[in-house]
Amino acid sequence: MNNNSADSKSAKFEKLAERRVSQVLKQLRLVGNLANKHNYVYTEEHVKQILDVLDAEMRQLKTKFRQDTSTQTEAFSFRK
Repeated sequence: MNNNSADSKSAKFEKLAERRVSQVLKQLRLVGNLANKHNYVYTEEHVKQILDVLDAEMRQLKTKFRQDTSTQTEAFSFRK
């Protein structure tokens, strides 16, 4: 791989990573807003399920950066 190609891929990675991580941070803050008990009613089980799915996704993300594997959770919904 020549240096220009590596530089181009690195620049593309940085551009996409900055945009995507910023979007995730914004969405996490919005999820955090749900903790406001003046506006919402929720149970400890709701909280546990949200935190569990977010923790699991973070573990998968860390694994992907350490090795190339993918098992994705496409969406979240509360278990009944």
